[in-house]
Amino acid sequence: MEKIRMGMIGGGRGAFIGAVHRIAAAIDQQIELVCGAFSSDPQRSKDSGADLGLSPDRCYGTYAEMMEKENALPADQRMQFVAIVTPNHVHFPAAKAALEAGFHVLCDKPATLNLQEAKELKPIIEKSGKLFGLTHTYTGYPMVKQARHLVANGHLGDIRKVVVEYPQGWLAEAIESEDQKQAAWRTDPSKSGAAGAMGDIGTHAENLAEVISGLHIDELAADLTAFVPGRRLDDDGNVLLRFEGGAKGVLHASQIAVGEENNLAIRVWGTKAGLEWHQNEPNSLYVKYNDRPTEIYRTGQGYLCEAAQAGTRTPPAHPEGYLEAFANLYLNFSNHIRAIEAGETPSEVAKDYPTIDDGIRGMAFIEAVVASSAKNAAWTKLDC
Repeated sequence: MEKIRMGMIGGGRGAFIGAVHRIAAAIDQQIELVCGAFSSDPQRSKDSGADLGLSPDRCYGTYAEMMEKENALPADQRMQFVAIVTPNHVHFPAAKAALEAGFHVLCDKPATLNLQEAKELKPIIEKSGKLFGLTHTYTGYPMVKQARHLVANGHLGDIRKVVVEYPQGWLAEAIESEDQKQAAWRTDPSKSGAAGAMGDIGTHAENLAEVISGLHIDELAADLTAFVPGRRLDDDGNVLLRFEGGAKGVLHASQIAVGEENNLAIRVWGTKAGLEWHQNEPNSLYVKYNDRPTEIYRTGQGYLCEAAQAGTRTPPAHPEGYLEAFANLYLNFSNHIRAIEAGETPSEVAKDYPTIDDGIRGMAFIEAVVASSAKNAAWTKLDC
């Protein structure tokens, strides 16, 4: 079986997330990186491709050049999809160019710079007939899939409350003023968009809450703060949530929580039971009751749902984490491409990755949060 051929936009020298994407794509040996436009600087792009051992004639100065020259190659040589791993402001134009050139797209989150772009992208995807995936990484964890399965099958009863949090501490000081690359673009509205912490990690919390609960956020009340003097975007936020159907929720995201790492966690309570999952110990899912002891579901066990088992590679107790969760998105996306190109119906597992609909909801969340906070935490509906 031939590997699926991948191109990459962004992720060159000095980038963080590009290397993560490349590792994730390689884990299952189903995908091969064949080309890229790795930087907005043409020479840096070519040098980055050389670092990765790519042929010089497949290392492009711009993504427009990549689309043109890849399309000129024989069908069995050109890339089949492109991974977009740039700062947010490049997501829309790069995705549009790739889709219109006839390539599938797997894009880092959030989908675009703003909600208008996300809504504009959806008909472009539909017209192209190509796949568009979004790397909301945490949906790739087996225990997140198991939690979603339990809720969908009524194990928790009717959902009443969702509490989700994502505290980090790495932006507690103004490191963007020290030319720290990852901080610099995330705190720049022209590159990050209307939100800082809420756009970067708050959207992960929002997506996780909706994926596990199976409910959509209808409206919210938000209070955003930029604690670090001179910072132009929020570095901390607290949000009250009202879900469709009547469930309530609380979401907080912070990048000034000193001492915290990537401590994403979620709790969901229904009429029959509750569940709890922590990203920093992802192999365990806790299900709690009033009338009996807590159950602990563990990654790698045969009693898990199909999606959770499909996302596990090692025997029980062997840690699988962030890279493997990322790899699950890549594996499912590549298997969806295989099915399409073979004229087959893709399996439900192959289709198990976030799409543009998740992206639109994420952008609507960001804009609602910013608008609500500007009006002293006024209740604001999501424009989806």
